Amino acid sequence: MDAKLTEVIIGAAIEVHRILGPGLLESAYQECLYFELKKAGLLVEKQKALPIVYKDIKLDHGYRIDLLVENKVVIELKTVEAFTDVHEAQILTYLKLGDYPVGLLINFHTKLLKSGLRRFVNTN
Repeated sequence: MDAKLTEVIIGAAIEVHRILGPGLLESAYQECLYFELKKAGLLVEKQKALPIVYKDIKLDHGYRIDLLVENKVVIELKTVEAFTDVHEAQILTYLKLGDYPVGLLINFHTKLLKSGLRRFVNTN
């Protein structure tokens, strides 16, 4: 996995947080981060559908990745007091279901964004 790509994504997220600060809805941060990543020349998909495949059936149950960058990095955005085990399980499940190599869990509801960043690697 190209570490440079995650550096660009994290830099863009820090820029959004620097300008907007905490306290807004997740959708506002998503739109602004999407804008910054597109401006950086990256391929970005917003609200990417993620079906579940169970044995021989495909279930389209509305699971959506907040942002998918370069078809490699899953970005899951939050505006919560603190991450929970459920947030971590969610991004790990998205990595597994989509067979994506890396995920970033970003919480914009923090004073400093670096304290709201978690990086995950798909080990499957």
